[in-house]
Amino acid sequence: ELKGIVFVIQSQSNSFHSKRAEDLKRDILKQAVDLGKELPTVLLIHQIGRHEGAWTILPLMTDFSVTYGRNTSWIFFCEEDTRIQVVKLLETLRRFDKSKEWFLGKALYDEESTIIHHYAFAENPTVFKFPDFAAGWALSIPLVNKLAKKLKSEPLKSDFTIDLKHEIALYIWQKGEGPHLTPVPEFCTDDVNSYKADHCATTFSNFLPLCGEPVNKEDVFVAVKTCRKFHGDRIPVVKQTWEREAALIEYYSDYADISIPTIDLGIPNTDRGHCGKTFAILERFLNHTSPRTPWLVVVDDDTLISILRLRKLLSCYDPNEPIFLGERYGYGLGTGGYSYITGGGGMVFSRTAVQKLLASKCRCYSMDAPDDMVLGMCFSGLGIPITHSPLFHQARPMDYPKDYLSHQIPVSFHKHWNIDPVKVYFTWLAPNTEGSHNGKKVGYNREDL
Repeated sequence: ELKGIVFVIQSQSNSFHSKRAEDLKRDILKQAVDLGKELPTVLLIHQIGRHEGAWTILPLMTDFSVTYGRNTSWIFFCEEDTRIQVVKLLETLRRFDKSKEWFLGKALYDEESTIIHHYAFAENPTVFKFPDFAAGWALSIPLVNKLAKKLKSEPLKSDFTIDLKHEIALYIWQKGEGPHLTPVPEFCTDDVNSYKADHCATTFSNFLPLCGEPVNKEDVFVAVKTCRKFHGDRIPVVKQTWEREAALIEYYSDYADISIPTIDLGIPNTDRGHCGKTFAILERFLNHTSPRTPWLVVVDDDTLISILRLRKLLSCYDPNEPIFLGERYGYGLGTGGYSYITGGGGMVFSRTAVQKLLASKCRCYSMDAPDDMVLGMCFSGLGIPITHSPLFHQARPMDYPKDYLSHQIPVSFHKHWNIDPVKVYFTWLAPNTEGSHNGKKVGYNREDL
C-alpha cells in the first residue's frame, strides 16, 4: 500500500531548491489523492536534519528505524528533480518481498577504477554497482533496521564524504555480508517525454535549470588561481578554451606576468591548500570590483568551465541570499563536522555571502590550510548552508560513469591529468558542440573520451 512507503526527497534549504522539493512533495500527495489512497509520508531532508550531515543519509537511519520501523515497508529516496509515477512505483515495489533486505535502484558502475572511489575494486570495478540517485532508490524496512542497529554499535568512521551514492552502496554491502544493489529497470533517468519512459516508474529531466534569461556576463567575476610554475602550460589552455566566455576575469599568482596578465597578491605560493590566496581574492572582490557585480567564481588554473552554462544556472538563484555553490563534499559529518564546496570544480559565491564571511572574522588557521574546507567550516559556523549542484565536477569526465553524465549538461570539470584538456572542453563544455580551435572548426564525440 502507498501508506507503507516513506518518500524522502534530498532537498536543500536554499529558496530555489526548497521550492522544487515542495513542488515534488505536492505532486506525490496529489497523485495519492487522485488514486483515492491514504496519504504517504513525504519528508524533505533539509527539514528533518537536526545536524549538518543529514544529506549523507546514513546518520538518519536510526531515526527512520525508530519512527517507521514497524508500520511501513519501504523508504524511497529521490532528488528534487526526480519525477515519480506513483501507480507504477507501487507495481514495481510489489515485485519484491518486503520482509527481506532489499537495496533497489538504477545501477551505475565504474568502467575503470577511479581516485574518487579510492580505486575500489581495482581488479574489476564494473562488478560493484551503486545507485543513480536521480532515478530514485529504495531500501526495505528490514534493511533500514539492520543498518540502524549496525550504526549504533559501530559509528560512521569515514572522515570524508566525496561520492555519497558509492559510499552508501559500500556501507550497505558490508564487504559482502550485506545486499548488493538490485537493478530495477523501472527506475529511469530518461526524460518524462521520451518514448523510452513508458515503462518507467521514475524519470528525470533536469539537464540544466534555466529560470529566465541567463544572468549578464558582467554579473559574473571570475578569479583564476595560478602560480608561476603553471603560467606556461595551464594558462594557455584557459585562453584557448573558456576565457572568451568571461567578461570579467583576473588571474591571481605569486608572480606578476604582464603577458597574461597575472596579479601578484603578495601571498607566497604554497604546495598544498591555498587558504591565504583565496581569502585575499575574496577581499579583493569585495573592495576592488563594482558593488553591482553580484557573483564571484573562484577556479583553479586547471578547471575547465562553461561560463555560459553557469550564467544559465545562476538565473535560478537570488544573489541577495548568501549563496556558496558548487560540488558538495563533507568532512567528519558522522560526528558533527561540516560540508564544503570542493575547489577544483569551481566555487561560486554571491557577494552577500562574501560580505557575511569577511564580516565574521573567520579566517585561515594557516596560509596553506585547504581553502575549500576552511570556507566550509566558516559558512557552517555562520549558519549559511552549502548549495550543492551535481553539474560541477572535481574530476575529469572519464572519472564518472557514462550513464551518470548522460542526464547532465555539465558546468565544469577539473584536472589536465592524462587528457587533452582542450579536446575535453570542446567535447563537453563549449557553447556549441562544434568549437573552433586554432581557427579550425572542431567537433568531438563524448564517446571518444
